[in-house]
Amino acid sequence: MNDPRRSDDEQTARWNGPAGQAWLDLQEVLDGMFRPFEELLVEAVAAQGAARVLDVGCGTGGVTRAVARRVGHCVGIDLSEPMIDAAREQAEREGVPAVFVRGDAQEHAFGRAGFDAVVSRFGVMFFRDPVRAFTNLRGAVQDGGALRLVVWRGPEENPFMTTAERAAAPFVPELAPRSPDQPGQFAFADPERVRRFLAAAGWAGIEIRPVDAVCTLPESELERYVTRLGPLGMVLSGADERTRARVVATVRPAFEPFVEGPDVRFTAACWEVRARAVPAKLS
Repeated sequence: MNDPRRSDDEQTARWNGPAGQAWLDLQEVLDGMFRPFEELLVEAVAAQGAARVLDVGCGTGGVTRAVARRVGHCVGIDLSEPMIDAAREQAEREGVPAVFVRGDAQEHAFGRAGFDAVVSRFGVMFFRDPVRAFTNLRGAVQDGGALRLVVWRGPEENPFMTTAERAAAPFVPELAPRSPDQPGQFAFADPERVRRFLAAAGWAGIEIRPVDAVCTLPESELERYVTRLGPLGMVLSGADERTRARVVATVRPAFEPFVEGPDVRFTAACWEVRARAVPAKLS
């Protein structure tokens, strides 16, 4: 039987350890790469007329700050203390009306109906219990409040995201296969599963539509990206130099189809999820 406490501990350790540090070190690269989805979410909450927004799994706070600049106030929450610290410092430097909280959005006591909208860019696929998490988030927004998420579709539609682990597999047997039933990048790939748990958590008007965006990063950052992030990055964080060099020599050529001169380009195949908070029933 799976132990939910162990799952929570693993996520906390991951995002406060090597994975969180990697995202922090590559903050500028990742913010630039995923800028199309940041812009999508900012426009969505602005169109909704939201003035108080919660950004779930905010990481280093790029979306949180962008939303705050547009609507006037945004709160970001994330498990990772190093990323939250960096997000807070950058918001203070920029004078952006953004607030950052280190915590687990599945359990955090937000207070009742304190927000007009909840957004997330790739920050909600790691919940141990999605129904419980989105029930908690439902309580944080006013009746009729908006939910706007960007999550990944399946790995078969996102070959760039699995190129490194496929190429490295012969040399790194520790790489575990991805499971769509476990918290992780592709945990929300099945739209019907997403509909079910959102409905069970008190959200209605659920719309899930495919959205594709061309993402770009500098070719000069490709090796750092490949060796620091994802399943391969987790394994290589503890590998010896010989193993690391052999893996890099094998993996780097596998990305040639995505290299266009000084840039790396790929299409990110995602879902845009929209919903609204169902008014609570009177007993």
